[in-house]
Amino acid sequence: MSQYETPLFTGLIEHAKRNPVQFHIPGHKKGTGIDPEFRDFIGENALSIDLINIAPLDDLHQPKGMIKKAQDLAAEAFGADHTFFSVQGTSGAIMTMVMTVCGPGDKIIVPRNVHKSVMSAIVFSGAVPIFIHPEVDKNLGISHGITPDAVERALKKHPDAKGVLVINPTYFGISADLKRIVEIAHSYSVPVLVDEAHGVHIHFHDDLPLSAMQAGADMAATSVHKLGGSMTQSSILNVKEGLVSHKRVQAILSMLTTTSTSYLLLASLDVARKRLATEGKELIDKTIELANYIRTEVNKINDLYCVGKEILGSKATFDYDPTKLIISIKALGITGYDAEKWLREKHNIEVELSDLYNILCIVTPGDTKREADLLISALKDLADEFQSYKSEHPIDTKVLLPTIPVLALSPRDAFYSETELVPFHESAGRIIAEFIMVYPPGIPIFIPGEIITKENLIYIEKNIEAGLPVQGPEDCDFKYLRVIKEHKAIL
Repeated sequence: MSQYETPLFTGLIEHAKRNPVQFHIPGHKKGTGIDPEFRDFIGENALSIDLINIAPLDDLHQPKGMIKKAQDLAAEAFGADHTFFSVQGTSGAIMTMVMTVCGPGDKIIVPRNVHKSVMSAIVFSGAVPIFIHPEVDKNLGISHGITPDAVERALKKHPDAKGVLVINPTYFGISADLKRIVEIAHSYSVPVLVDEAHGVHIHFHDDLPLSAMQAGADMAATSVHKLGGSMTQSSILNVKEGLVSHKRVQAILSMLTTTSTSYLLLASLDVARKRLATEGKELIDKTIELANYIRTEVNKINDLYCVGKEILGSKATFDYDPTKLIISIKALGITGYDAEKWLREKHNIEVELSDLYNILCIVTPGDTKREADLLISALKDLADEFQSYKSEHPIDTKVLLPTIPVLALSPRDAFYSETELVPFHESAGRIIAEFIMVYPPGIPIFIPGEIITKENLIYIEKNIEAGLPVQGPEDCDFKYLRVIKEHKAIL
């Protein structure tokens, strides 16, 4: 097969052209049974291939036809032995990775700044997380990756770990020395699982960090929809044979995946792979050039700073993705959330995320100089708007970051324990039974089983005060937290 082929997308079109009489789901029957206004907006072509796993169209749970061909092409494109399509997003693929290698009581080495799907998988599997402190950038107020030295120390202390999970690159586009981490883990015969949610494009350009498959990792959950041009919720799971079994991967992924798989999502993965494999280098060349143009112009604006190559040099900042624009806002005396809201209301611009100190903008092949100039102009207006504000509000250069609390119970045991609600301000010292995180990016402040610290309660309050999206607890007003119930002695 050729990388120019799209066996799945082409097969769906051919099936639609035959126009069979459908006595199967979906019930909208090629759009004739759907709301007319919705049909007119979406279009009949899309609805004609919104199909189900009937025999001619293969089955994602046991692919033998057009889906298998599409997955085999993807494996070739990404340098994997096996590639699995995911319609459960990268979250489903990440949970599959963890549950493939871990069972109840098994240890898994993970950085603290993992996505919430990792911790969900740890609860489901009954695994015990061994946390590694990621390197903290105290200037930007963000966490980077984990270092090879930290991985080696963790494996020396826990050689019985069933896996090492690495984020490559991070949400902010920073990569550690993944190849060295893989070498260290493999010397202990421990597989490396990579959260590659923000790195689908890095495999296709030499000026970007090494991809998971290039570095020799065993599994990588890769968001094609984020930066690779497929539809939202579509991702892939790349696997190399050796320390993991692809049959086990298929079994776990099938357990976590709907039986009513979306062929629109699957087809979008097929065509996105074709474009990356055949045009990726050229497309990413232009994307990097555009991102660097924005970076240069932003750094000419007073009190704004867009991160570049100068961030490299530590063991955790081994490489970076220039298409991610980390723009520090703190010198204006406002939060990243303030900037996000202002850009939305004043210039109709939406950013990828904001935190207490930064905004993050991503540049993809879908952007042009027009969008770049609109962002630059808006940021100039932002800086002008808040010059007077800055003089009235002295800048607090102290960066606040959450601590990593002590894990008193396994996340699974805590999640399923007998619990009670206690007032937020009286919860310090108790064992939490729910997740709390800022999403995006979904990095946990607390996970079930950890001892609540006063410092992290303050961190939660600061984020809420800034308007940032703190999520997870049952009580979304944060008046109460759910904790492990304490049984008093009977007098």
